[in-house]
Amino acid sequence: MAERPQAEPVNSGKVSTGNVLVGEMATESAAVDVIAPCSTMGVGSLPHRDAATAAEFAWTTTTIPTLPTLPRRSPAEGMIAQALVGIEGVTVGQYGGINVDTQVLERDVPTTVDFLADAFGGYRAFFEAARREPVRVATPVVKWQCVGPVTLGNAFRRVGLATPVAFSLSLRAVRAHIRAVQRQMEEVFPLARQLVVLDEPALTSPMFDDIGMSSDDLVDLVSGALAVIGHEHLSGVHCCGDLDWPVLFSVGSSVISVPVPSDEALDQLLTHSSRLAEMLKRGGMIAWGVVRTDGPIAQTPERAWRRLSDVWSSLAAAGLDRELLQSHSFFSPACGLGTHTDDVARHVFELLSEVAGRALQQASHAIATPGS
Repeated sequence: MAERPQAEPVNSGKVSTGNVLVGEMATESAAVDVIAPCSTMGVGSLPHRDAATAAEFAWTTTTIPTLPTLPRRSPAEGMIAQALVGIEGVTVGQYGGINVDTQVLERDVPTTVDFLADAFGGYRAFFEAARREPVRVATPVVKWQCVGPVTLGNAFRRVGLATPVAFSLSLRAVRAHIRAVQRQMEEVFPLARQLVVLDEPALTSPMFDDIGMSSDDLVDLVSGALAVIGHEHLSGVHCCGDLDWPVLFSVGSSVISVPVPSDEALDQLLTHSSRLAEMLKRGGMIAWGVVRTDGPIAQTPERAWRRLSDVWSSLAAAGLDRELLQSHSFFSPACGLGTHTDDVARHVFELLSEVAGRALQQASHAIATPGS
C-alpha cells in the first residue's frame, strides 16, 4: 500500500494574490532525447469500473505507460475532484460537486495528497500491476496527468471564490499535487523519467476576457505550475478546446498535447508555424491526438491517418522541415475516454497503434530514401 505523504503547505512557491500570480518560469527539457518518435500514450481517463483491469489495460496498450484515472469507478477520480483531495476548506460531494468554505480559503491552508483516498484507486492499481512485473518497475518513461491551474482556478471561481483567491489557490494546490505524485512515482519507478502533463481544457482564447486576466497572466500561471517539475522530468500541457497557439508555445513545456487540428485550427497553427519549428528545434515534441473521442468513433484508421498527413503536408508547405516534424511527433487519443465503454476504449487504442505504425513506417522510408 502507498504511504501517506507528509502534509505540505499549500502556499509553497513564489505566489501573489494579484493578477500576476507567479515569479518563476518552467524548466524546458529535451523531450526528444527521452521519447521515441511515433510513440503512443494515453490521455487522462479510462472508462473501466474495475481498477485492476484498467491498470493492465494501461500497461499493455501504449508504448508509454500512462497512469489511469477512473471517474466511472468513482466520481472522486474526476479531473477536478482528484486535485481537491486534502485541501482544507474544500469538500467534494458524492457525485463530484464542490463545496468551499471561503473564510478558510482566504488564509494560507495546508494540503495533503493521500494516496489511500478513493480518488487514487486507479493509481494504486497501476502501481500494484507494476510491482508484479520487474520489467515494468524499470520502465524508462511513465506519463501521468493532472488538472492545470487555469482549469482548477476556473472551477473555484464557479463555486464563489474571487478571481485572485481562486487562481492563487489553484496554483498552490497544483504545485503541491505535482510534488506529491512525483515523489510517489519516484518511489515506485526509480529509473523512470516522468512526463507530467497539465490538463488545461479551459486554456482557451474566449476565457481570457471572461476572467479579466491577460494571456500573459495565464502563461505565468501555467509556467508556475510546470516549474516544480524540474530538470529530471518532462513537462507537458494538454488542451483539447479552442486552442490559443501563442499561449501554448509560451508556457515553456517540453511537450504540447493537442488534437490534430481541424481546418480552422490548422489555419491558426500555420500562422505560428515558426513558433512550432522553434520548439521542435529546442528538443520539444508535439503529441498529436489522432483519434477523435468527442463523437462517433471511426471504424478504421483511414480518416485519422489522412487528416494527420494533410496537417503535416500543410506545415511542410509553410516551411516546417517534414523530417523534423516526424521525428519530434508522437500520438495519443484526442481526449480522455471516461465517458465511453471498455470496448470503445480498446478500439480507440487499436486505431492509435495503427496510425502510429503508419507514421513510423513513413518516417523510416524517408530516412532510407533521402530526397524522396
